[in-house]
Amino acid sequence: MMKNFSAALWAETLKVRRSKVMLFTSIGFFILPLVGGLFMIILKDPEAAKSMGLISTKAQIVGGSADWPSFFSMITQGTAIAGAFIFAIVTIWSFGREFSDRTVKELLALPTSREAMVTAKFTVVAAWTLVLTLAMFVVSLIVGALVNIPDFSSELIGNSFIDVLGSTLLNILLLPYAALLASTGRGYMPPFGFTLLTVALAQIAIVTGWGDWFPWAVPGLFSGAAGPRAELLGLHGYVIVVIASIIGLGATFYWWRTADQTK
Repeated sequence: MMKNFSAALWAETLKVRRSKVMLFTSIGFFILPLVGGLFMIILKDPEAAKSMGLISTKAQIVGGSADWPSFFSMITQGTAIAGAFIFAIVTIWSFGREFSDRTVKELLALPTSREAMVTAKFTVVAAWTLVLTLAMFVVSLIVGALVNIPDFSSELIGNSFIDVLGSTLLNILLLPYAALLASTGRGYMPPFGFTLLTVALAQIAIVTGWGDWFPWAVPGLFSGAAGPRAELLGLHGYVIVVIASIIGLGATFYWWRTADQTK
């Protein structure tokens, strides 16, 4: 079993290295700290920003202040929201490309178990999203230092890192549904539509006060997008995400093990 998994993991890693999808998702994710730095520049001196053409004379800068807490708040909330899209894209590509490239029959003809293939795909997706998050956090520190915003502290960095990493892990736990729909839908469009739907429903759930009962709203609540998470998110919210993740994983493995791939 371990030999099969190692072979499948090597194959999936090779696909990642040769794909431009990972490059583009990285660029998309790194835009987050760059935009945050731009907002800090504008908030530090709105008049200078207008004279430099960064904002128009009619633009209004609403809320926030040019300091590290505000900057990290933007990064954390952006990680929860943008991560839901970008991490889903990586997952959809990993599972859906086998159908769009018409390589699924050849893939399943290999002397490697289907379970090992699915496990390898999930492993690569999870590893890549974690590496991407860590790299983005480092870029955020560099951008914040270059912008020279005040109120820096090591405690703030530690708490912000937990917020960012926690939001990422919660998003990762929900990725099996993108994988499942990319598999059952045999391509990209069904999981893309599902991702857009869950993001929209998550916003509605948060606004109506039911976000802690809707799995896809939990990463946003954890990030503090709707307020202090201690007031909005209880233990049951994390349990719901874990249960939803287990169901999604189980359904994905079951489909790959039993579906008729000849059609």
